[in-house]
Amino acid sequence: MPITPATATHSAPESGTDTILLELVDEEGRTTGTAEKLAAHQAPGQLHRAFSVFLFDEQGRLLLQQRALGKYHSPGVWSNTCCGHPYPGESPFAAAARRTYEELGVSPSLLAEAGTVRYNHPDPDSGLVEQEFNHLFVGMVQSTLRPDPDEVAQTVFVTAAELADRHSRDTFSAWFMTVLDAARPAVRELTGSAAGW
Repeated sequence: MPITPATATHSAPESGTDTILLELVDEEGRTTGTAEKLAAHQAPGQLHRAFSVFLFDEQGRLLLQQRALGKYHSPGVWSNTCCGHPYPGESPFAAAARRTYEELGVSPSLLAEAGTVRYNHPDPDSGLVEQEFNHLFVGMVQSTLRPDPDEVAQTVFVTAAELADRHSRDTFSAWFMTVLDAARPAVRELTGSAAGW
């Protein structure tokens, strides 16, 4: 798996939904057009490009975030390190690095592609639907976190066993296990089999 140093371009956060456009795609991930962010998530949902990031520390622990309570979609739930949507024409890798910096105040020291996964996850609380063609990334974080409170309520590093315990008692995003399971081969390559992922 190629590992590339990640550099983030620092631009305006994605927290609002007024003018943000998402890239619509077909089942093979080919761009078909654009849609406004909230409209793309309203039932039944429009298939669009997304990304999910899984960052680990040097001990092989996964960085989780609890989504801020003020977010319009899935507020207050635990999820992977970072997730979001590329701007139309933006590469998923650049978007992943950008949003990690915007949400958590750090740039990954390593970031690598970990495949894609397509899913359809309705959110029972909001009625919104995640119809996504999701690009997965794994990497490392070695800097002090500076989370944006408008995006992130809390962060925690967990071992595989601690994640299993937390997942059994806390509320996680509807997409979390889907993206984690799809990323596991790359996670194991990054962290080593002894980490238990």
